Amino acid sequence: MVGSGPEAMPPFALHPTLARDTREVVRLPLCRVLLMRDRRFPWLILVPEREPAREIHDLAPADRAALIEEIARAGEVLTRLFRPDKLNVGALGNIVPQLHVHVVARSANDPAWPGPVWGSGAAVPYPEGELEELRERLTAEFQQVVENKGRKGQQGRKGQKR
Repeated sequence: MVGSGPEAMPPFALHPTLARDTREVVRLPLCRVLLMRDRRFPWLILVPEREPAREIHDLAPADRAALIEEIARAGEVLTRLFRPDKLNVGALGNIVPQLHVHVVARSANDPAWPGPVWGSGAAVPYPEGELEELRERLTAEFQQVVENKGRKGQQGRKGQKR
C-alpha cells in the first residue's frame, strides 16, 4: 500500500502537466496545494505527495483521512475568500494519472455555470502580478485556517473528560 512506511515511498515528483498549469500555494502535511492558472475560476488542486498513487484507494487509511481534512481546509479557504454559491470537488485523472483533487469555487455567474469547469473553453491566464497576489492571499488564508483549527482542537481537548 502506498504510504505504508517511509522506506516504501519513492521520492515525490509533480506531474509535468500539473507543474505547467498551476502555481504552488502551500504545502500541507499530505498535499501540495496548487492554484490553477485560469482566472475564470478560483481553482485549487491538491496533490498528495505519495508515489505512485493514482486513486484515492491507493493511499494508506491515515492518508485518506488526511486527504479529506485537507480538502475541507481548501474548501474553507476558498469559501472565506470568494463566497461561492457552491464548491465542486473532484478527482478525475483522465488526462493526468497522478492522484490529484480539484476544489473549485463556483458562482452562478461564472462562465461554465451550472456545468462542469472541465472542457468549458480555453483557460484565461492571470497576469503575473495578479497571480502572485492571489497566491499570497491564499497562502495567508491557509495559515489562518490552520491556526484556527489548532485552537479549536486545543479547546476541544480541554473540555474532554478522561
